[in-house]
Amino acid sequence: MTRTGDPLEKVVWNSLTTRHARFALSTDMARRFNPDISPFAATPDDTPESLSALASLLAGPQDEVFLLQVRPVALPATMELRMKADGLLLVKDRQIPQVKCSHPVLDLGAADAQDMLDLATLTKPGPFKLRTPELGSFIGVRIDGRLAAMAGERMNLEGHTEVSGVCTHPDFRGLGLAGALSDQVARRIEARGDTPFLHSYANNQGALKLYDKLGFTIRHPVHAAIAGLTA
Repeated sequence: MTRTGDPLEKVVWNSLTTRHARFALSTDMARRFNPDISPFAATPDDTPESLSALASLLAGPQDEVFLLQVRPVALPATMELRMKADGLLLVKDRQIPQVKCSHPVLDLGAADAQDMLDLATLTKPGPFKLRTPELGSFIGVRIDGRLAAMAGERMNLEGHTEVSGVCTHPDFRGLGLAGALSDQVARRIEARGDTPFLHSYANNQGALKLYDKLGFTIRHPVHAAIAGLTA
């Protein structure tokens, strides 16, 4: 069930029109992140004008945007659907005891960007590019010099910040790193006065069980899709 006026019903649009507006390529009726940072795009509605504006933001048939929204994905005739999936948006609404991390937690920065991209490319936590960490702060754990796990922030709108990029290298799974890092990111968000939220694929039962333990509750289903221009 969705809530009328809930800013989380239009997460990408609200992020691109508020705190992340500086990263936006935009028209009046459509916005996308700078493609060097993130592939996400959004429109405020599904009017023909908005959908046409969305198509105008793509550079050519090889360019793609990632859509993530509560309403079903609609596209103009000039665009095609290349992937779709069912997702869930979860909001932290319960406090839990702090999850202790078995290894020192580090703030990640520009010097870690390539290692972060390599880890995300291997583990596929969601769309991630070399400049994605510019969207928010990231933390991680290094073991023997290797980036073993990380978590950080993505969408950022008034009153809410997304926990994202949560991933662990296969060599270091089973140490509880993902849960500990996700908990720390969520606590940092709360300390700023925002409510943490996150996305998960609807069929990722392992992740959903973890997020439930961390105090997150499903708010509503979302539609995820990759779309591009027709050839």
